[in-house]
Amino acid sequence: MTDVLLAFSLTLVAGLSTVIGSVIALLKRTPSPRFLATSLGFSAGVMIYVSFVELLPAATDHMQAALGEHRGAVWVTLAFFAGMLLIAAIDQLVPHEANPHEFTHHDDASERAQAAYLLRMGGLLALALGIHNLPEGMATFLTALENPTLAVPLVVAIGLHNIPEGIAVSVPIHLATGSRFKAFAYSAASGLAEPVGALLAYLVLRPFLNEAVMAAMLAAVAGVMVFISLDKLLPTAEEFGEHHRAVYGMVGGMAFMSLSLLLMM
Repeated sequence: MTDVLLAFSLTLVAGLSTVIGSVIALLKRTPSPRFLATSLGFSAGVMIYVSFVELLPAATDHMQAALGEHRGAVWVTLAFFAGMLLIAAIDQLVPHEANPHEFTHHDDASERAQAAYLLRMGGLLALALGIHNLPEGMATFLTALENPTLAVPLVVAIGLHNIPEGIAVSVPIHLATGSRFKAFAYSAASGLAEPVGALLAYLVLRPFLNEAVMAAMLAAVAGVMVFISLDKLLPTAEEFGEHHRAVYGMVGGMAFMSLSLLLMM
């Protein structure tokens, strides 16, 4: 039970990082494009590195122990791409204009025009962000169950890319209502989708958890994180016009993750 509570707590911390974005937005301290590009690249680097260096090898070991070398490798591969298909399907269900992972850096004139549009779309943005955060919550929770120490840098990575999403929710709600409290509450609620995802993973999967199922979930989590990194985080970082910052952030994220793993040995 202690491991479950720790995993759930880490997922809660990652999800509520949207609150940091909300506070930044409400204080009108907009992060610079360089900071956003670097932090998004850093998140992508951590996720890609941990997926290929830790999660997939761990999934392969568990699955091969349960099913044999060849069958285990086949099922891990299928689970990895199933995770990618899952997050891709979620993207298709969310309208492009309301997708919190599909935002572009614009000049001031465009931002004023976009603000009027986001005024009408604020509630839908919060809902869309919640939908996206569900699989991330599952990913964090299941990783923490397998290896709590490994989950800490993952929480940092997810938290960093939740910050601009918190800003994206707070700004239109604040404009729509004039209430800082409501903007803060909507942002916090959207982030709470991550612990909800953790709760669903625990309640739905707990009766079926064995070595093979856990391995499949770890491989699927790796697929989800790689897809988010390549399809969302890095392209969004590029939108801020800071290509090298995004790449340096990604390399920094990989270096941070590799150093963390070395220190754990």
